[in-house]
Amino acid sequence: MATGETAEWEGKRSDFHGFALYDFSVDGIPCKVAVPATPAPGMPWVWRARFWGHKPNVDVALLKQGFHIAYADVSNLFGAPKAVARWDKLYDHLVTTQGFHPKPALEGMSRGGLIIYNWAARNPDKVSCIYGDAPVCDIKSWPGAKGKGKLGPWDRCMEAYGFTEEEAMAFRGNPIDNLGPLAQAGIPLLHVVGDSDEVVPVEENTAIVEKRYRDLGGKIQVIHKPGVKHVHGLDDPTPIVDFINNHTEL
Repeated sequence: MATGETAEWEGKRSDFHGFALYDFSVDGIPCKVAVPATPAPGMPWVWRARFWGHKPNVDVALLKQGFHIAYADVSNLFGAPKAVARWDKLYDHLVTTQGFHPKPALEGMSRGGLIIYNWAARNPDKVSCIYGDAPVCDIKSWPGAKGKGKLGPWDRCMEAYGFTEEEAMAFRGNPIDNLGPLAQAGIPLLHVVGDSDEVVPVEENTAIVEKRYRDLGGKIQVIHKPGVKHVHGLDDPTPIVDFINNHTEL
């Protein structure tokens, strides 16, 4: 199907802030797509990772502008290869069946940072831009709590990757380690962080990404929220919406 043409949606229909929301499955994977009233030319879309519906002001603003918002369930997979494979299936479905643009914007909050960066590192030619919000960029920081981060479901994370603790500690496939393909592809990054985040500390996650990405010649903007802990979003989402609009290829 050519970009800009859309097939009829199947699945359960409900409401998402005044927009049609469809729940369906792709090869048994639960997925969602929120559909704008009038799709923008080129069928742009945002791929939301984890925590569907949390702090939705960016998604709602972009729906009003004609973006679709998509989601695939990768719960408890922590960006592991199984999660990447699930995303591959939804991507193929949306681009080939629904005519979505081949380069979505990726949006990841907290642990959603793992899947957006791991998928992008393997598919740098399929990403327009990345917006990370207090994103986890190293499993050792969270859920591993091997530095200053808070302990999360570390055993479940290791199980998702098939790691022993020793293997997890030696792993060099975290977002902080895989920035080269993104910089080479010229993918712009935006992070929004609370400077007092104790769950996903900035110094162990975003600060490392920022330095390494700039050293690689990549473009990254970081919006800091002084005194804010692990709280997502901005009261005024305009800077995030503008970032996604400015880097969406149509």
